[in-house]
Parts: sequence; C-alpha cells; structure tokens
Amino acid sequence: MKPLANALLYGIVDTGYVAGSGLAEMTRSLLRGGADLIQLRAKRETPEEFLSIAKELAPICRHAGIPFILNDHPELVQEAGANGAHVGQEDFSVADARKMAGPGALIGKSTHSVEQAVAAASESPDYIGFGPLFATPTKPDYTPIGTEQIRTIHSLLTLPIFCIGGVKLSNLASILNAGALRVVIVSDLLKSQDPAAQTAACKLLLRS
Repeated sequence: MKPLANALLYGIVDTGYVAGSGLAEMTRSLLRGGADLIQLRAKRETPEEFLSIAKELAPICRHAGIPFILNDHPELVQEAGANGAHVGQEDFSVADARKMAGPGALIGKSTHSVEQAVAAASESPDYIGFGPLFATPTKPDYTPIGTEQIRTIHSLLTLPIFCIGGVKLSNLASILNAGALRVVIVSDLLKSQDPAAQTAACKLLLRS
C-alpha cells in the first residue's frame, strides 16, 4: 500500500456527483490518473447502501495499491475492506474512530482553522484536511478560509496536510505557491469530461 507520506493527490468519489452505476469506473479513472488516496463520500445513502458501495470500490483500490478511506463511517472499515476513515469536527474523536476502525486503520480529520488543525494534531490523526480554501458546493455551510494560513499551518505541524475546498486544476498552481504540498480535489475531477486526464494534469503540477 502506498505510504501516506508520499501521497500528494487525494481524490473523493462522491455520490452527489457520480451515480451508483458509475462509481467503480470513476474510481478506476482517478487511479489511472495518479490519485494517491481514494475516499468514498456518500452522504445521502443509508449505512447499508454505503457499505455495499464500499465493498465494490475497496478491491479496486487494493489492486492499485492505493489506500481506500471511508467518509464518516469508521465502524464499517473492517467489514468494507477499507484502509481507514475520515471524520469531521462534529463527528468522532480520532481515538474513538481508531477503536471502531480497528488496528492499523488510517484516520483523518477535517479542520477549518489553524486552531482546529493544531487541536486535531494533538489527537494524533494520520493526516488532516485543511479548508475549505474556497467556496464549494460540497461544503456550502462552511466559510472559506482562503490560502493565507497554508504556510502557517505547515510551519506548525509535521503530519500530512491536505488542503481542500474548491481546489481545481485552474487554481492549483496558486495554492501550491501559497505553501500547500497536498490537496484534495473533488468536483474538478468528477465533473471532467476525462477524469483520468484531469487527475494526471493535477498530479503533474503537484510533482513539479
């Protein structure tokens, strides 16, 4: 499995953008393009539906050697064959998520300010998400935090930090110039006419 320390591009397969019948192929497209992690986000589905989707996507990621992360459902990690879970500020603590996810599971946590990021780091997650940098339809209730604090947060923390929220190929260079090392990209990949090519273009920028 690819080490998290080497991961630059985090792709999220979101059922809000991709219909159930297209989730597997979308996952393959992101992997072909060079995504270093894949997360399943399915906010509208029941836990049973979520588990069914996760069981379909987990072997695809495993075959590619890429970690597969569940959004919001650490209790399903083992049954789904996933590698970990991502939790929000209002969800479980990192410690509780680890207990539910099982030994060796990766746990990530969302943060929306420098203060939250520092507090989250004290819980020892494997990585944090930091954002949303810009307005995004996937997080309509969150105020964008901009890019000014990216360099600050990287100077304070040593764990992997994935900048998230409105990240696109068109603004990726400016985000990297602001100090980002890793990013999460959602709609810009999922809505692309060629998701694999879009992913590859983003990955090329991240590597440069």
